[in-house]
Amino acid sequence: MQQSPPGRPPFIRAYRPGDRDAVYEVCLRTAAAGGDATGLYRDPDLLGDNFAGPYLHLEPGLAFVLDDGGGRAVGYVLGTSDTPAFAEAFRRSWLPRVADRHPAPSGPPRGPDEEMAALLHRPERLVVPELRDHPAHLHIDLLPSHQRAGHGRALLLAFLGAARRAGADRVHLGMLTENTGARAFYDRLGFRVLDVPDPGLLTYLGRSTDPEG
Repeated sequence: MQQSPPGRPPFIRAYRPGDRDAVYEVCLRTAAAGGDATGLYRDPDLLGDNFAGPYLHLEPGLAFVLDDGGGRAVGYVLGTSDTPAFAEAFRRSWLPRVADRHPAPSGPPRGPDEEMAALLHRPERLVVPELRDHPAHLHIDLLPSHQRAGHGRALLLAFLGAARRAGADRVHLGMLTENTGARAFYDRLGFRVLDVPDPGLLTYLGRSTDPEG
């Protein structure tokens, strides 16, 4: 991996293929409602293969990382500008790469591993009719060591600009309702609740991709 000059402060840059393992680690360490999910799944890559890998594979141009100043990704924003097209590509091009490693449960999911594998095998879940006016969607995560320093905002603005250039005028995300810290972050950045019937454990939020609005 190419290293940044020693002592350089953290900065936002485009994702590089060598960042993959670090991105997966961030995904795992922030997946328990913002807390560390290490040890909760038999395969530590299960979460990354669900919520990070498909974006890195299918939409690398919309992936940005927070570099710690030494070349390592300690945060990221990932997403797509066209959720329906992404769901189709997920099934066609991503799922065959990981399905053998994470087989779909043969019956109702039992336990966190099967629940997450079931999600992996249903990429169409990403397409929510009530969100059609917000075609882009994103995931953003930062290690605790780099939170509350303005990096999340910088990552988000990088994504918004790229999604807008890709043709999306609005973006949405789904977050665990219990993650009140994340909700406060999104509220400060102009996200508003989107009405989705029966959202389960999630709250859906949306906003314009205009960085100024």
